[in-house]
Amino acid sequence: MQEMILILDFGSQYTQLIARRIREINVYCEIHPWNKIPEMTSNIKGVILSGSPFSTRDENAPKPNLNEIKGKFPLLGICFGAQYLANAYGGEVLPSTIREYGRANLSFIDTNHILTKGMSTGSQVWMSHGDTIKNLPTDYKIIASTSDVKNAGYYIENEHTYGIQFHPEVYHSTEGAILINNFIVDICKCTQSWTPDSFVDVTVAELKAKIGSDKVILGLSGGVDSSVAAVLLHKAIGANLHCIFVDNGLLRKNEYVSVLDSYKGMGLNVKGVEASDKFYDALQGLTDPELKRKAIGKVFIDVFDEESKLVEDAKWLGQGTIYPDVIESISATGGPSQTIKSHHNVGGLPDYMKLQVVEPLRLLFKDEVRRVGRSLKISDAILQRHPFPGPGLGIRILGEVSKEKVKILQEVDAIFINGLKEDALYQCVWQAGAIFLPIQSVGVMGDERTYENAVALRAVSSTDGMTADWCHLPYEFLAKISNKIINQVKGINRVTYDISSKPPATIEWE
Repeated sequence: MQEMILILDFGSQYTQLIARRIREINVYCEIHPWNKIPEMTSNIKGVILSGSPFSTRDENAPKPNLNEIKGKFPLLGICFGAQYLANAYGGEVLPSTIREYGRANLSFIDTNHILTKGMSTGSQVWMSHGDTIKNLPTDYKIIASTSDVKNAGYYIENEHTYGIQFHPEVYHSTEGAILINNFIVDICKCTQSWTPDSFVDVTVAELKAKIGSDKVILGLSGGVDSSVAAVLLHKAIGANLHCIFVDNGLLRKNEYVSVLDSYKGMGLNVKGVEASDKFYDALQGLTDPELKRKAIGKVFIDVFDEESKLVEDAKWLGQGTIYPDVIESISATGGPSQTIKSHHNVGGLPDYMKLQVVEPLRLLFKDEVRRVGRSLKISDAILQRHPFPGPGLGIRILGEVSKEKVKILQEVDAIFINGLKEDALYQCVWQAGAIFLPIQSVGVMGDERTYENAVALRAVSSTDGMTADWCHLPYEFLAKISNKIINQVKGINRVTYDISSKPPATIEWE
């Protein structure tokens, strides 16, 4: 069995960052809700308790049963996890007199201890807590402090149990990676063998065992996720994979033909389905973004249902769902996280559709998917494509969607994306696109007054889509693109540039 680290989630906004930091050092990990602890099998090498929006002093705060973990497996509590390990075993947690949110510096660090070796006094750490550990239990020993928090790090004597008040998983903790590596490699004794190649081998074997000789229908989009999922499934089941690429009328300019062409020579069995009218009909009159997403998702399901019936004995629907999709649609762990937006490829199938879902990438982040794609020798032309939302331009048109708006936005988007490629900026951007705004503005073209539409350009940098910052594209480039759009796209007389980061904004506007 593959070795792994178990992360128990108490609802922290940083839980997924813990997973990312561990995977970055080639160790597999899984996140599970604190109240649904899996069986503690021998392949589990250690356990991490996440932070939480709760206070350990709250009556309804999480109270995990650690009887099969504490003292039996290496255990690291982070923030809430550290406070819980102190409070539940004889210590005292009280409201902080000085609430620490953001950067702090270690005033003391035990550089000889196995958890903190390699770290240095004065090191910057990231705090996010309203409580503090006032008193530690008698067998708990301090290994880190800040000027305001005496018990910022501790260990339990004669036990591989540790707690830290700060968040090593956040980039602002400048030596956090050292601490995580110390715990994962030196304390948990993980071999760091989880690589893209090993993921492919394990996943292909699991798919073969799960699917057997059944047939799978998979929806291709031309993007990284569905392409990697398709090649993984093809590697496992060969000709029993039937790929479908749907023209929903909401794709980029000429994308339907170009995407079908891109799969030539890959050995995949791909069928194109023209269904744009069905999507336009379903979107008619809808302005609420959630209703639009759900309408698009329903038509996708309906189309796949129709197509699956044309493939005799098809029993599975393959999807390129990845971790951020799951996280944003519903709590990835069953915890208290709030739904940000729904994704059409997350959440299962309606009862009438007699297909089971298979999602080989469900627990991978975007950058991990790309690494797996390189292991599968998928071309960079596919792997380096910017992410594109499943609902397509349907959620980049604010308000009601129409063929006319889609055509305008396709032209704007093509000028923007092609401009990024021509100026060697495309690979400097994680995701880019144009948004059709639900407003009109006054303009002047020649000697005539115009009252036409406005668009917003969006370009962000990110690694996984969980957080993102707006790209500082050159003013000269933006000026050139704006001029091209206004001069070449009839119906647009104003171009804006979105300089919002995620959070608080999301990458898409809907």
